[in-house]
Amino acid sequence: MSITRRRFPLVAGAALALAAKPALAANPVRIGALYPLSGQVAKSGEDTLNGIRLAVDIINKKYPHLKMPLAVDEGLPGLGGAPIELIAADHQGSPETGAAEAERLIVQRKVAALVGAFHSSVAATSSQVAERMGVPYLSGESEATPLTERGYRWFFRTTPSSRTQARDFFTFLRDINKTSGGSVKSISVVHESTLWGQEFAKSVDAYFSEFPEFKKSIVVGYQQGTADVTSEVQRLIAAKPDAVFHASYDAEAILFARTYKQYGFNPQGIMAIGASFGSSAFRDALGPDANYFFVREHWSRDLAARNPLVGEIAKMYRERYGKEMDGTPARAFTAMMVLADAVNRAKSADPEKIRDALAATDIKGDALIMPWEGVKFDKTGQNVLTRGIFVQTLDGTPKMVWPADFAAAKLVWPRPAWR
Repeated sequence: MSITRRRFPLVAGAALALAAKPALAANPVRIGALYPLSGQVAKSGEDTLNGIRLAVDIINKKYPHLKMPLAVDEGLPGLGGAPIELIAADHQGSPETGAAEAERLIVQRKVAALVGAFHSSVAATSSQVAERMGVPYLSGESEATPLTERGYRWFFRTTPSSRTQARDFFTFLRDINKTSGGSVKSISVVHESTLWGQEFAKSVDAYFSEFPEFKKSIVVGYQQGTADVTSEVQRLIAAKPDAVFHASYDAEAILFARTYKQYGFNPQGIMAIGASFGSSAFRDALGPDANYFFVREHWSRDLAARNPLVGEIAKMYRERYGKEMDGTPARAFTAMMVLADAVNRAKSADPEKIRDALAATDIKGDALIMPWEGVKFDKTGQNVLTRGIFVQTLDGTPKMVWPADFAAAKLVWPRPAWR
């Protein structure tokens, strides 16, 4: 009896202590993010990573006014409110560094999944590591078509491929010729030397047979990181194309634009795949000379007229990072939200379960800030519900000008002479 009397108060005291102690937070789910945070495209790399940071903030905190998955709850409800812990790594634009950083994130930091990597060449090598080690890899902005043609089990891509986007260039020009008084017949292609640029040039080449009204003028390849494109521009001047398709990262896009002006090269239209001719870095560097370039885009602030969520996310991005959101950060934001949705449905940080949840993804377009029909992956890991738009910078602001049913401004064609 004496023993019982002595033990009972201890048990009661322990119970009271447990009741008074707050519950432990669920363990965070670690996600690795591979981006170029130094080097020639560091500015755009940081802007893109900020899109992912914004998504993580929305997931980890409560934003009940946002009509999108995971914004209402704090953390991931499927994992008891677990937060996302984002671990960023700088691949410096190097495929070798990207592969090494992917392995470090998986082995040392124990990430459950990877997102990245801006450069398609880096996505290629880093996703090889993820495939070998059995970790899901989701790319929101690496576009080279072969990335989803390798038979990989662990690689997924929300953004459309170079091949899908190349077709939009021809469709756009066909529309220009019909509706805007264009007389485009010859097309030149300018591309940088890595996987992304090479694949875009190949994709364009494959569509000339489907669009016989256009002829290939000249294809100009150049080394990424070059400091002088005079010879490339002189070749274009000699070829006299009606339109030029570009696959260039920021530094070279700026260099080409300045050299075009220097030599008075002014075809009817200059248009780019990716964000380079429409990025904030391009507009900041060129000022008024950034006007009239086209970008085959994935996103525009003008979409807010149809989807208020676009305006709300764009405002949050601007308030946090002091600049306007553009297409690449918007795609990265979307990829992070898609990955978090899969983790939440998996109810686990186990890579195999996350991979299976990604494969079963079916997100409707009204839950996204993109102009897509939604996100759904085919057997290769490619999202099959994307849709493209064209944006033209007018008076210093990117404006959605195509397709007509999405247009927020009337496009200017042909481009005016350089001032």
